[in-house]
Amino acid sequence: MPTTQRRRPRDRKGTIALVAAELFCARGYHNVGIEDIAQEIGVTGPAIYRHFPTKQAVLAAAVKELGLRFAECVRSGAHEADPADRLHAALLALVRYTLDRRAVARLYQWEGRHLEAAERAALAAPFDGAVRTLRELLLQARPGLAGQDAALLISATLSVIASPATHRASLSRAKAEHTLLDCVAVLIGADLPPPPPEASPRGHQPDRFALLPRRERLLAEAIRLFRERGYHQVRISDIGQAAGINASSVYTHFASKAELLAAAYYRATSRLEHTTAAALADAGTPAQALGRLIDAYVGTTFAQADLAAVYLSESENLPPADLRRLRAAQRRHVDTWTGLVAQVRPGEGPSGIRFRTHAALNIVSDLARSAGPSATEARTAALLRPLLGLPVPGLPVPDQS
Repeated sequence: MPTTQRRRPRDRKGTIALVAAELFCARGYHNVGIEDIAQEIGVTGPAIYRHFPTKQAVLAAAVKELGLRFAECVRSGAHEADPADRLHAALLALVRYTLDRRAVARLYQWEGRHLEAAERAALAAPFDGAVRTLRELLLQARPGLAGQDAALLISATLSVIASPATHRASLSRAKAEHTLLDCVAVLIGADLPPPPPEASPRGHQPDRFALLPRRERLLAEAIRLFRERGYHQVRISDIGQAAGINASSVYTHFASKAELLAAAYYRATSRLEHTTAAALADAGTPAQALGRLIDAYVGTTFAQADLAAVYLSESENLPPADLRRLRAAQRRHVDTWTGLVAQVRPGEGPSGIRFRTHAALNIVSDLARSAGPSATEARTAALLRPLLGLPVPGLPVPDQS
């Protein structure tokens, strides 16, 4: 009986990059080898090396592909005469592309840090140019909007569009598209409280952990380094040096780097649970409880931006038992949000509410991490309120039809 020959894909290089991107996002860059990529595609390792000299080159190709597709989506409304229509067409294309490529939408944000700085900057150019185009379209569609407000609204909008890649909630394709587009419409039409007169940029202060006890200082520096470099690029000696402690002394407090990472996750979970309980205590109505929860969560995330970033980006490096416990805690936290949102938005189904809630939480983590000094806690909370069905003080109640 003749054997059936596997048909060679026309774009083998692009196929490799896409499959690798999915694996990098699912397992983390350092947890994926060339053989893993080859096995997923159904080829041998040497076949991958015919197209890419290193795993880092595969990552670069995947990031480049995402940047180019992002720019293509933004250009998709170029034929429209009205800026608002061009903006809508671009955002619709981005929503659809993200849902098509849900498994890889976060690749650029988290795994691009494993590239060299010059390469990362070059690959970011198409993405950055497309973001500027979106910002300019929004300014044309809303002529009275300040430039920094347009930048903030676009950042929040892109967080919503990328949010399906951050969770596993299930929703039909049509309903997912409808929910994301509704969130996008709320954000691009949102009004923001004024920024502080002189917002000072957030940054690392070398001596801010100096008076902490040794164990706390080690944990704080580990969190900072994991956020900046990624878990696998940080050594125990790096953490000890940053904390002013000999590497051998680190093991007095933590048995391994994995234990340090798990401690960071348990710290984040504990703080979140305490903050949530305090926010909801004595709330009189679901709307009041949700408003308090928004303010508390935004405040906690902004105050612990490094911890929030590590919490979102390094979970695949946790020991399996810790990962299971922490995912259960995450589900409980999201359940608290969705329970309140369901009471504030009674006309929306449970799956849509979960999608919407994850979009809102993603805005907070993204703005706390990288949106600059104009993304204050008050302005971030003001974006979440209408998104989840609450009025913004001084503005009309949002339409929930």
